[in-house]
Amino acid sequence: MYKIGVVGPEKSVEKIIELAHEIEQDMEFIPYIYSMATETKHLVETYNQDVDFWLFSGYIPYKIASQTSISHDKLAHIFFSDAAIYKGFLEQSYNMGKFIERVSIDIISSPVEIASEGLTEIEKIVRELYLKEFDVAIDPKELFNFHYDLWQKGKIDFAITCYPSVDEELKKMGVPSYWVSPTKTEIYHTVQLFTEKIKTSYYKETQIAAVMLEIKDFDSLKERMKQGYRIQYLELRMKDNLLQLCEQIDGSLIEEGNGRYTIFSTRGAIEGQIQFIKEKMYQLSIEMEAKAIAGIGFAQTVFNAELNAHRALRQTKENESIDIVMIQDDGTIIESVGNTEELTYSYRAEDPTILEKLKKGSVSIKNYTRIQALVQKMSWKHFTTKDLATQLQMSERNAQRIVVDLCSVGLAEICGEELQHTRGRPIKIYQLVK
Repeated sequence: MYKIGVVGPEKSVEKIIELAHEIEQDMEFIPYIYSMATETKHLVETYNQDVDFWLFSGYIPYKIASQTSISHDKLAHIFFSDAAIYKGFLEQSYNMGKFIERVSIDIISSPVEIASEGLTEIEKIVRELYLKEFDVAIDPKELFNFHYDLWQKGKIDFAITCYPSVDEELKKMGVPSYWVSPTKTEIYHTVQLFTEKIKTSYYKETQIAAVMLEIKDFDSLKERMKQGYRIQYLELRMKDNLLQLCEQIDGSLIEEGNGRYTIFSTRGAIEGQIQFIKEKMYQLSIEMEAKAIAGIGFAQTVFNAELNAHRALRQTKENESIDIVMIQDDGTIIESVGNTEELTYSYRAEDPTILEKLKKGSVSIKNYTRIQALVQKMSWKHFTTKDLATQLQMSERNAQRIVVDLCSVGLAEICGEELQHTRGRPIKIYQLVK
């Protein structure tokens, strides 16, 4: 059972947990209540080991938590819209027996919260609207003073605030005020999406993972060894390193022979230990005096995970500059895993028009999506075949052939020429057609 820490003021946390229990009975929701939003940092850092995920009552505590070292994947917050403000207007108008015409509102500066444009409609129906935008670092006293000063000067009849503590202080001073909090519908929708995301994350992490490691040119390595026992001692040291790796990722080791080993574990364990895998591969390369390469495959079954790992390893062998390739269950390929040069693309395409063009131009889906991913990663508006050849570790002639074929079916086009410093034809500049 997953444990979810719910952070916020008491009223909000109680409302969130009550609705959350209606949606999801298989997860435990634990309240972490604060009186001031600034307490959020202390709460999440102190109790992070006790929960699996964090759910915040609003954007303010979420933003504070996101500035800690805790993974953003563990954090979520309740979204609320301008409907919450309209609700405050209606309730207060009913209580006062008249329509409110002068109001002050404070609002968090955030693209994901109530948008300033959402207040346009309110501006149309009130005579005076005083707005104060703020960030998470603001002292709530400043918000209190903003509203209270306007009240004392007789400029407002009503105040709307995002801070519950500001709402309480205003009420103590006799100022009619309303604390903006998400509606039941908004809480229900957010919690539902969040719990679905958690379940998806669980199934993803528990997928089967196969890691195939191989020492390149192992046969040549054996031939170079003058003493027969030396290669056996090297293999023992190799096994020692791999067993340490297995222990770290809770995996099982299978010796395939001829310098190849397979480790089975889970996706979550592998993804969390990529740097440790890279370190062990580097140690193996040093000890074996030959390059260690790896192919990693994820899938729902052992057979498909092993098949993906096989494909990944084969791709690693094809490119001298890559040491790890990962193939996920959805067909996503990641080259140079864990490096700054990491490149993600797919060997699958779903657009029938593009598939037909690729078939007509005799261009593989893999080459096309690889080029697409590179162009996007490098933020290229245009490129040359030399650019592609350098980045994708292929010959310039091969890159030129692929781009010409893409141009022939309308998936790429010439957009200019670049004069060479030496004699020769100008270099053609290309761009992909969207």
